[in-house]
Amino acid sequence: MKEIRELEDICRIQVKFSEIDSMRRVWHGSYVTYFEDGRESFGRRYPGIGYADMQRSGIYAPLYDIHIKYYAPLAINDVAIVHTHYVYQLGARLDYRYEVYRESDNKLCAVGNTTQLFIDPQGQLMVDKPDYYQAWQDRFLHLSET
Repeated sequence: MKEIRELEDICRIQVKFSEIDSMRRVWHGSYVTYFEDGRESFGRRYPGIGYADMQRSGIYAPLYDIHIKYYAPLAINDVAIVHTHYVYQLGARLDYRYEVYRESDNKLCAVGNTTQLFIDPQGQLMVDKPDYYQAWQDRFLHLSET
């Protein structure tokens, strides 16, 4: 049985006016952007699978699937704390899990997960992991027999 190292990043995002809806709460679609901000922060903390790395390689990982559940609202000037967890899966895919908390009272506001699939420079779906992703896994996951 392999033990996979848990990788997590935590970032802070201050809610802006442009993210709220007519009820003066963060619009539900803004959480997709918060997840993206979380992935970007994650890529800076664990370099090798960030957007710049993908651009250099010409192999991208567009979003394939996303799920969000909402529990409590965020409002203008609240600070969202986004926890981004890498979820190891076999194959050529990137999976993440997220929790979004309101900083002022540590209230859980939303949870979600995303899956990204790799495409080659011609836009074709890849079934094998890109070299840069395999190198990243070798560096950061520390796969070991237990």
